[in-house]
Amino acid sequence: MEEAEVALEERHLWLEEVEGERALDWVKAQNERSLRILQAEHYYATLEEEAISILTSQDRIPYGVVRGDYIYNFWQDETHVKGIWRRTSLHEYELPEPKWQTILDIDALAKAEDRNWVFKGSNVFVSVENPSVVKCLVSLSNGGKDAVTKREFDIETGQFVDRTKDAFILPEAKQSCAWLDQDTLLVATDWGDGDSVTESGYPYVVKRWKRGSPLEEAVEVIRGKKTDVTVQASTFELDDGRLVPLAVQADTFFTSTYWMLDADDHEKPVKFPLPPKCSMHGVYRGVMLISLEQDWAARGESISGTSDESVEFASGDLVGFHIAHFLENKEIDYVRVLKRPRENQAISRVSISRDVALISISEDATEKVLCMSGDGPNNGFAFKEIQLNGAGIGNTSVVFASKREPVIHVSFDGFLTPDSLFSFEPDCDMLRLLKRLASKFDASSLYCRQFFVQSKDGTAVPYFLVSRTDIPEDGSTPTLLYGYGGFQISMGPSYRPVIGKLWLEKGGAFALANIRGGGEYGPKWHQAGLKTKRQVIYDDFIAVAEDLVAKNITCQERLGIMGGSNGGLLMGVMLNQRPDLWNAVVIQVPLLDMLRYHLLLAGASWVDEYGNPDIPEERAFLETISPYHNFDPLKLYCTPFFVTSTKDDRVHPAHARKLARRFEEKGLAFLYYENIDGGHAAATTQLERAKRTALEFAYLHRALFD
Repeated sequence: MEEAEVALEERHLWLEEVEGERALDWVKAQNERSLRILQAEHYYATLEEEAISILTSQDRIPYGVVRGDYIYNFWQDETHVKGIWRRTSLHEYELPEPKWQTILDIDALAKAEDRNWVFKGSNVFVSVENPSVVKCLVSLSNGGKDAVTKREFDIETGQFVDRTKDAFILPEAKQSCAWLDQDTLLVATDWGDGDSVTESGYPYVVKRWKRGSPLEEAVEVIRGKKTDVTVQASTFELDDGRLVPLAVQADTFFTSTYWMLDADDHEKPVKFPLPPKCSMHGVYRGVMLISLEQDWAARGESISGTSDESVEFASGDLVGFHIAHFLENKEIDYVRVLKRPRENQAISRVSISRDVALISISEDATEKVLCMSGDGPNNGFAFKEIQLNGAGIGNTSVVFASKREPVIHVSFDGFLTPDSLFSFEPDCDMLRLLKRLASKFDASSLYCRQFFVQSKDGTAVPYFLVSRTDIPEDGSTPTLLYGYGGFQISMGPSYRPVIGKLWLEKGGAFALANIRGGGEYGPKWHQAGLKTKRQVIYDDFIAVAEDLVAKNITCQERLGIMGGSNGGLLMGVMLNQRPDLWNAVVIQVPLLDMLRYHLLLAGASWVDEYGNPDIPEERAFLETISPYHNFDPLKLYCTPFFVTSTKDDRVHPAHARKLARRFEEKGLAFLYYENIDGGHAAATTQLERAKRTALEFAYLHRALFD
């Protein structure tokens, strides 16, 4: 096997040259062939037109970030293809058609600088002492890559700050930074010395950079290890507005050490004595909020109120400790359980506003929000659910909350329920409707159900099914099953207008599998499928598919599956393990070569999820699932559709290229589309997204309807 494996790797190494001439010639040939096939279908033009209409519609909720008297929003449409960063007043925002002030026009900037700029957000500093002092860094990506250039920008003048005025400008890199004050940045980047980037391609050296000094003279404050995933520059904010510098050293994808840094470089970094698997959310009422992803014994108070020198806290708990004591004594005084989710729940997110904390909880894969208020653990925190009136199965989500702002925005949506945006005022427990999205597809004859199916090992796995109310139970309904199953990422019910218009409205059914590996039931649900235990994730997905067939919703000839990134790996495994179960497989920005993934781009950062191919036991398992290596030309594969992006600097496009090439070498049918731009999303503009989506659904219609 080893000789054949070496020969296979050598035969396709040229496809790993991202922009190599031979590789791009092959990509362009495959794009041309596949576009010719899919765009020739009589329904393609309609699908693309419908996708463009939805994705570029003016009738979208302009979600935004509140700073002071303004709300900031990034907007893309047919006119602003690359997009505009804009703002309006809070009062104006509540009007049906607010008047927006454009701050930065990315289309105009790209044209003026002859660069393929993609807006990747901003870092904004507002002085507590003088709120009129506002500083901003804008992140720009070349073609959608994760690597960005950061440039200081004056929001009021709408201009980039000139180098001659001591502007902060950071060259392209995968990087993070945080404002410490208006003239100081904490920066983690590629320092260009050959010894500051991890094996995963992320920075592990953090420096303090003072305005007016060259970047090369920034002072190192903490250094991780080359074997880390990354070390990130950050801060946390105290209740009085002071910023405390922080470094987050991620030695693996799921384990981190939090370091408090000295603002004046007089003391060495201080380690927070926290378990490796936890997340720090910030300070509320003097309490640092931490969610646990592993069991932890520490001095504190248990859920029952018992105090001890060693209390067992459970994975999934939200706990807290007094930050003032830690700042003064460099130790944690006392840990308390603030919220323990039930068996069918998981804490998915914690947001902190000026007045309350908001706890997002997944309950059987649907999300609700609890408002946490009070003076602190000594006097107790109170919890109350934010009740939104939504129709059917759906998610309540925190859209905006900031420690600096009293404004809180929450939303509700579901598979068949368009987004509604509310302002939440905790003092009077009042919700005020701000905006409601109009329906983008006809849902009058559709309904949503949730089912639970037993996986191979007996575990109950939930999934959602959206279909017509009069669906014939004869196995004839074209059905699209979507899955992800990794990195503790939850998949919940949400309004997906493109799927509604291009698929559901035309008679298809849509299923969403909440398989292990995700975060629907917290850390244990995720950790059940790590490394060599990963087969349970694939068994879960197969169980959902078989249940759809057993319920006579669909059949093999009418069943298609879709997934991206880690979900793309899922698709590749399903293609090999159960080729008899589906007639269409959309494999988006996938990992497929699981014996070399750790050598490609950010792949080394994921060994804690998948296992390390350099460790014999873990390699042996990866050999059993690697889609690229388990390709068998004698299997009766359907025609798969590979979708990826040349500019994806997270998951290497060679994964899709190499498996597609194996299909080509054996004369087996496949389709392939690689967007030359796009980053990991495989698209950076709404028009690109519309085209990619139309191609995917043209493929699905071709395979499952015709």
